[in-house]
Amino acid sequence: MPDVVETIAGLRSQLRLARVDAVSGGLGRPRVALVPTMGALHDGHLALVERAKERAEIVVVSIFVNPLQFGPSEDLALYPRTVESDVERLAAHGVQIVFAPTVGEIYPGGDLQTKITAGDIGSLYEGRSRRGHFDGVLTVVAKLLNIVRPDTVVFGEKDAQQVFLVKRMIADLNVDVDVAAVTTVREDDGLALSSRNRFLDPKQRRAARSLSIALEAASSSADRGIDSVIAAAQSVLTGDSTIELDYLAVVDPTTFLPVDDGAHGRALVLIAARVGETRLIDNVTVYLA
Repeated sequence: MPDVVETIAGLRSQLRLARVDAVSGGLGRPRVALVPTMGALHDGHLALVERAKERAEIVVVSIFVNPLQFGPSEDLALYPRTVESDVERLAAHGVQIVFAPTVGEIYPGGDLQTKITAGDIGSLYEGRSRRGHFDGVLTVVAKLLNIVRPDTVVFGEKDAQQVFLVKRMIADLNVDVDVAAVTTVREDDGLALSSRNRFLDPKQRRAARSLSIALEAASSSADRGIDSVIAAAQSVLTGDSTIELDYLAVVDPTTFLPVDDGAHGRALVLIAARVGETRLIDNVTVYLA
């Protein structure tokens, strides 16, 4: 079983011991990979773990439901907390260390006076619908990077805006860590795996499939330009009262700004929608002709 550590001091101590053991075992300086999660682990998270194992000898998975990234009307209290079963799943995948701190351990003084600001891009798309969300994400990621000091940190591409902003923060602040992004893991019917999928009833679960179908339609229409991409995606979602579209955007992956009319080349189609009371996001890469 992994060592489950709840304190920063305990984690740093475990990492020192793991590094000493690796050196004494003749492995040289071991690399460390961090997989930040909020728990309620699914196969998408485990794909991140497998990538981490490819990149490092020591894998740390953090399980922390970060209150800073939840707005006042969001589901912080309802977010699933399944640490025991999460640890069992991580044990089966060879994870050595699980960092599962309390809120008081990460934010011992309550409200932080110093926070990371996500900037203009952090106020678009997810940030427009979830004010302050990315400030909270970047703040906790910065803290975790300082605590663990990994060589690599691993994220999933489903959270494309998050990956973009984390990479930019790391570059802006000269943090010495590599970012590995893992392709979105999907159900057999195409729905992107998410910890929130468990909140969908059978009817909503069927309706949620429309998000990935809309992205497939967008991708198939990319050779006809951006207007066709948007129209194709919207046509899939129109008329289903179960789905409340939040945003549908086509962005330049290098800037995360909306692409211009007549743009060509690689782009990201982003989608967010509420299915019943559950908010889901997804994205796909397209190549505009």
